[in-house]
Amino acid sequence: MTILVTGATGNVGRNVVDLLVQAGTDVRATSRDPESLDLPAEVDVRRADLTDPKTFEQALQGVDKVFLYTQPSAIGEIMAAAKSAGVKHVVLLSSLAVAGRDPGHWIARWHLAAEESIERSGLSWTFVRPGLFAANSLQWARSIKAGAPVRLHYARSYVSAIHERDIAEVSTCALLQDGHAGAKYHITGGDSITQAEQVALIGKAIGRDLAFDDITGDDVRVELRQRFEPRLQELIRSGVIEPAAAPEIIETRIRHYVEALEGPAEIDGTVEKVLGKPARTFAEWAVDHKADFTN
Repeated sequence: MTILVTGATGNVGRNVVDLLVQAGTDVRATSRDPESLDLPAEVDVRRADLTDPKTFEQALQGVDKVFLYTQPSAIGEIMAAAKSAGVKHVVLLSSLAVAGRDPGHWIARWHLAAEESIERSGLSWTFVRPGLFAANSLQWARSIKAGAPVRLHYARSYVSAIHERDIAEVSTCALLQDGHAGAKYHITGGDSITQAEQVALIGKAIGRDLAFDDITGDDVRVELRQRFEPRLQELIRSGVIEPAAAPEIIETRIRHYVEALEGPAEIDGTVEKVLGKPARTFAEWAVDHKADFTN
């Protein structure tokens, strides 16, 4: 059996590659720049671009299953090529935002468009819908290395951040085992803690007391506009959102922060149901990534 992995350099995709190789599976990986990939020698690397379905025609030949990174712009054509090539099953890395409180948000619409295209394709599928990635905390690494306070937006807001290894293990199970067709797996981390507690756990992992600044109100609004402006303009140019929607995206993010101050986020038990073990905690993630905050 040959499994094609897209997004093989990402936090999740690289872990999927490693898990499949460890399982003795023939793995093929795609990239727009295959020469830049640092993957195990036994991985068959091909050049392909998720925005250009023609580049997948050769990469899909002889492939039985696909791990797919969400890129809805050409997914219908890619699924048609996959079906023509004889692909049996697709596992999509989607997002819990699809089932969230704000289905009109661009992240939800982005992933839902991909899911709907796969459902229409007639192929067997599994949707893996993780919530917040613990790896998002890597954005704090520069401040921590510099000994500066970490700037947290609503530091006392609760999150349930999931370890990328758990996402990859659930995805790998869906690729290698029967019984996952048609499943929509909502997966979260093993605990729900505040962002301030996340910083403290990173500090514990690296052996330092870390400081943070609690940014709220209009200061958050200003910082989010500065941070997301390039991304929002890209989404407008690509037609994912209308220009008038950009300010609402910022306000939605702030609203979610404020709502998350009320108490711990819900912990979903899907990881344990699929893997037979609890989802990893943020403390475990911090230990696994301590080198990212020190080197």
